[in-house]
Amino acid sequence: MSAADSRVRKIEAQLQRVIAALIVREVRDPRVGHVTITAVRLAADLGLARVYFVPFAAENTADEVLRGLTRAGGFLRGQVGRELGLRHAPRLEFQLDDTVERAARLSGLIDRARTEDQAKDQAKR
Repeated sequence: MSAADSRVRKIEAQLQRVIAALIVREVRDPRVGHVTITAVRLAADLGLARVYFVPFAAENTADEVLRGLTRAGGFLRGQVGRELGLRHAPRLEFQLDDTVERAARLSGLIDRARTEDQAKDQAKR
């Protein structure tokens, strides 16, 4: 890993921590509720940060939470810039993290295939 990659990963981790704390402390939009920031990925030019989130104990749908976070994005960007001392804070783009759902779906497919294979083996005997 190059020094530039290391720097980007460090900034991503700091962004994740600060954004999560700011959402809890500062965002008053009732659509947002409780969210977990699962990852932050910075563009190569550091101009855009894609923020992945998962709503939990959600009273609102994921789309409503996304709209609330998008609405608070400008405020969060300014606060992140101040807290991290960044001259140019990246634009924040929020995206629902569906990796848990995809992993569960994949596990289900694997389990079903294994069960079908076992049934075929039993039928051969």
